[in-house]
Amino acid sequence: MKKTMIVNAHVISPGVDLRRARIVLKGLKIESVEPMEAACREGCACRKGFDVVVDVRGKYVVPGFIDVHLHGASGYDVCDATPEAITAIAEAKLAEGCTTFLPTTLTVDNKTLKAAARAVAAYRKDMRFSKAPGLHLEGPFINPACCGAQNPAFVRAPSIREVMGIAAIAPVKLVSFAPEMKGGAEFAAACLSNGIVPSCGHSGATFAQLLPAYAKGLRHMTHFCNQMTKLHHREIGLVGAGFLVDDLNTEIIGDRIHLCDDMLRLIFKVRDLAHIQLITDSLRCSHMADGYSFEMGGMKVQLKNGQARLVKEGNLAGSTLWINQGLKNLRDVTGLPLKDLVRTTSWNQAIELGLGRQLGKVEKGFVADLTVLDPKTFDVCAVFVDGEQRI
Repeated sequence: MKKTMIVNAHVISPGVDLRRARIVLKGLKIESVEPMEAACREGCACRKGFDVVVDVRGKYVVPGFIDVHLHGASGYDVCDATPEAITAIAEAKLAEGCTTFLPTTLTVDNKTLKAAARAVAAYRKDMRFSKAPGLHLEGPFINPACCGAQNPAFVRAPSIREVMGIAAIAPVKLVSFAPEMKGGAEFAAACLSNGIVPSCGHSGATFAQLLPAYAKGLRHMTHFCNQMTKLHHREIGLVGAGFLVDDLNTEIIGDRIHLCDDMLRLIFKVRDLAHIQLITDSLRCSHMADGYSFEMGGMKVQLKNGQARLVKEGNLAGSTLWINQGLKNLRDVTGLPLKDLVRTTSWNQAIELGLGRQLGKVEKGFVADLTVLDPKTFDVCAVFVDGEQRI
């Protein structure tokens, strides 16, 4: 079994900030994380018996990022529904230090959703870049009044039968839907009974309308504050629910555009860090140059000044955010220690997906999904997936 030693690492993991550490990988798992001995220098005897020794020269080593909400990158979208598209997106996400991702679909017809599932299933046979445990269906079961950049022509009522038909092709891990739609609470319960996370998103629900789905187990909010009922002093809506209800897992797009700096500070002041998840909500224009134009679910979008907006309505259509830069943004805006913020980039997501004993920590026994970052720029310097260095 291959053994790798990473030396001179600055380990940042939930609750851990350990400088000058060494990490030993055996196969796909972390065998040990410990301070380097004073005698453990380049060329010393402690390096014998290792197949690979990687000196990261004081750079951050963090748990590999987990992005549960992204539509595309590098000119490709999940709903292109080709193996080429999913592979290109996975390669782009790996370049961001993302070791696990949920390819996220749009509000489109059932035929396209099934084709996208087949493309994901094809990629899952080797997963040579980032790992894709399953799909995130964002829609089509949303409120037509809260479509944002989703196409209202394809909106339909929640259907667990449709979801399971897609899941028969490739696993479905998360579904964003509007709980106020007819049968919403029962749909949430049906998702949970099939191992799928139900999420409130693109919704016009009042706080009272959220509660039946919450009672059935809904604990996730899609891109918090975006395309959901706003906070008002006579109706707190879904934004108010995100602040009031302690155990709702709130996605945040950390590009400092979808959420202004003051809102980010407010979220991190009020919300328990255990229930915040950094996402990118990246589109095919991510990793592309300004001026790039494209269609999204039949709607025209243009990238201008780093913002992807619908050409006609002007709505924000998603982001170009790289998740490594999202972490830097959170650090810069909130001033919180990285050992606290990294909960939001990996471990919280892993827990909700049932992987909290395998992913999201740089710790003995965990899978060796690791990202090496430049401490100044947060640029990605190296990425390990299942103990294998892929960048």
